[in-house]
Amino acid sequence: MGTHTMKRVRLVVAYDGTNYCGWQLQPNGITIEEVLNRELTRLLGEEIRVIGASRTDSGVHALGNVAVFDTETRIPAEKLSYALNTHLPEDIRIQSSEEVAPDFHPRHCDSVKTYEYRIWNHSFANPVERLYSKFCYYDLDVKKMQKAADHLVGTHDFASFCSAGSQATTTVRTITGLTCERDLEEPRRIRIRVRGTGFLYNMVRIISGTLLEVGMGLREPEEMKEILEACDRSKAGPTAEAQGLTLIGITFS
Repeated sequence: MGTHTMKRVRLVVAYDGTNYCGWQLQPNGITIEEVLNRELTRLLGEEIRVIGASRTDSGVHALGNVAVFDTETRIPAEKLSYALNTHLPEDIRIQSSEEVAPDFHPRHCDSVKTYEYRIWNHSFANPVERLYSKFCYYDLDVKKMQKAADHLVGTHDFASFCSAGSQATTTVRTITGLTCERDLEEPRRIRIRVRGTGFLYNMVRIISGTLLEVGMGLREPEEMKEILEACDRSKAGPTAEAQGLTLIGITFS
């Protein structure tokens, strides 16, 4: 083995999270990380352990999560995506693979993550949308939701928007963009799009759940400021269901 040099490969991974217990390895259910480790180990004939950029929760989807791993394979990095996809289940697909610097670590370098939370807003649920959006029959006021969302843009202490069980050393995070819009072509679909440099445990889902309450008229948009300042999880809205959330992508600077 001595003649082979180690290289680090970066994967962009898309998945439908419906049938998985999230990204991160755990004893009681199948995860994205587990499937990638298993199939890469099988494909390359060496023990592979991937490191993911975002440890998405159970039931959450991704179009562009990022993972890296080290390998001694002679297969060119950009060919690995094709080889790996032939072994993966249909609900996980590698979008690209490339060699990166040996010290590149997806969780230790500056990046911007984009998440989208989708709501199906109609009198009746849509069976085809049910795995990828939250259903809400109450006619939502998207303008009010946007007004509330504006209060969250910037660097703040997001303790009110963090679930218990977070291992974060600080609850200060930066949101660089937050928009609430009805889809022009499909007005029954509402998209909450959040961009930021990092997120707390369940933060995007709690923000979405709170914005939903504003949209329903249960809270005024101005309350967002008070919720932020309280640094108290009980002041914010419920954690919106996992299936509405998709990690759109991650860009590294």
